[in-house]
Amino acid sequence: MIKQLGMITIGQAPRTDVAPVIEKYLEGRAELVQVGLLDGLSAAQIADLAPEPGDYVLTSRLLDGSAAIVSREKIRPILDRKVREFEGMGVSNILLLCTGSFPGLRSAKAHLIEPDRIIPPAVQAMADGRRLGLIGPLPEQAGQLDLKFSSLVQPAFAAASPYTSGEAEFRQATESLKGRVELILLDCMGYDERHRQWVANACAGIPVILSNALMGKLVAEMV
Repeated sequence: MIKQLGMITIGQAPRTDVAPVIEKYLEGRAELVQVGLLDGLSAAQIADLAPEPGDYVLTSRLLDGSAAIVSREKIRPILDRKVREFEGMGVSNILLLCTGSFPGLRSAKAHLIEPDRIIPPAVQAMADGRRLGLIGPLPEQAGQLDLKFSSLVQPAFAAASPYTSGEAEFRQATESLKGRVELILLDCMGYDERHRQWVANACAGIPVILSNALMGKLVAEMV
């Protein structure tokens, strides 16, 4: 029987934009089973999950391709429930399709793979003293992302959304980092190869790391 890798997106499943990246590296060794925290919710119900002042802000993709902005604090009970549901299905490896931080998130039996616990130390080691630039979806996430790389000189930040921004916005974000960084991380699991190429074209030889490709390569070694 083929193994299963559970994947939880903050938005709605299936993630037809990102799932192919993960599946590429799985090479058929595991079936990708997707669920979303916002699956089945109405527009009004999703609006009720919007951040309040001081909340930790997250954004993700809905089935129609649009983006939702939600509060980590409000979606946390749903996330805990989805983890339990996967465990009840016998899924032993669960990937969280989000680079955000979820303090205290736990599973009872399954191996929970959190990009926030893997990508920052990996990128810091790869940076090896080079100045890091972060591109994240929303301007209000700047402080949240900086905290993850506290052992480095404060990274430069620019915003461009994988869900609502076009090539011009990515070029503008990259231009704002020029001269200040030597390595760029696309710090959201929603960015894809197209976004990486837009940034690479605009940054003249600076390495660009795609979060979901990095996680796909690592997860593939664990299933």
